[in-house]
Amino acid sequence: MGTTRGFGVDIGGSGIKGCPVDIDNGVLADKRLRISTPHPSAPEPVADVVAEIVEKFGWDGPVGITLPCVVKEGTALTAANIDQHWIDTDAHALFAERLGRQHDDIVLLNDADAAGLAEMRCGSGVGHQGLVVVLTFGTGIGSAMFLNGKLIPNTEFGHIEIDGDDAEALAAASVKDTLELSYPEWAPRVSRYIQALERFLWPDLIIAGGGVSKKASKWLPLLRARTPIVAATLKNDAGIVGAASAAASGIRD
Repeated sequence: MGTTRGFGVDIGGSGIKGCPVDIDNGVLADKRLRISTPHPSAPEPVADVVAEIVEKFGWDGPVGITLPCVVKEGTALTAANIDQHWIDTDAHALFAERLGRQHDDIVLLNDADAAGLAEMRCGSGVGHQGLVVVLTFGTGIGSAMFLNGKLIPNTEFGHIEIDGDDAEALAAASVKDTLELSYPEWAPRVSRYIQALERFLWPDLIIAGGGVSKKASKWLPLLRARTPIVAATLKNDAGIVGAASAAASGIRD
């Protein structure tokens, strides 16, 4: 018996990556292709890169695509760590036209929501009820929130204010790299961010994802928070897996 396959593309501030996905097992079905995000990262150049990735694999089925934006009914309403021309862009129509797909064969999700869906379906969130928050640490900080396994879409917890600035300006993984911080130097920043988040929410579990989750043992034990915090199982592949799963199951944006 064959496995169900889908295709996901994860658009980030520094890179765009995608490949086929084994939906049943929640893993990549091929070596992912990553291409640096164009600069400027305007809608048309980004759509060209997405098309290049899909075409490289010869994929002709539905495609799930993540954006670092609030997405409602296919329209990008914000633009975090991506060109501001995305705001109010009908991204659904753009990708459908560029990929030569029917409208229903394109599914768009916020990038952190896609990662969260993957973690809840086949990663560290499996079986967890109550309030679960997934945080992705990368160029910025993405967030996804689930209540008893159901996604509450388009949360923007990376933009809560700390000392007059976005939280991601304090604690994103890109800040660690830019300032050349060690994990022990960066972890208190993450703790401060999570403690600020906990003033508004009482999660039952926090899942920490993004590329930096590959080194979770170096910083998760250093965090100070009241909420249990675990590393994402799918790490930096979660966005691709979640997007592909959404497209394969027909979840509409």
